[in-house]
Amino acid sequence: MKDFKKLNVWQRSIELVASVYKISKDFPIEEKYGLISQITRSAVSIPSNIAEGSSRFSEKDYFRFLEIALGSVFELETQLIIANKLEIANSIELTKLIEEAKTIQKMLSGFMSKLKRS
Repeated sequence: MKDFKKLNVWQRSIELVASVYKISKDFPIEEKYGLISQITRSAVSIPSNIAEGSSRFSEKDYFRFLEIALGSVFELETQLIIANKLEIANSIELTKLIEEAKTIQKMLSGFMSKLKRS
């Protein structure tokens, strides 16, 4: 079992979740069960899957949960792009979140590559 809380990618994804929740408060109320729900669920899925994967005893299982986390980051990026396109929140803030999602994608991919080599 690994200590997921020490992983930079987990720490940054937790910060991303907090930022997503803050910005989604500015979304129109009619998006409560639409885009807000999708964005927050995909954001929460990232650190959750990193943490759950760390509890697995096999590297193969751990890797699978990291794949799910990576998929969630791509899903989140897509949803943030949609929100930006629809102009339903501050464009500058959305762009920052999109860039952070891309950074986390790279971090996760690098971590997965390292795990695969070991």
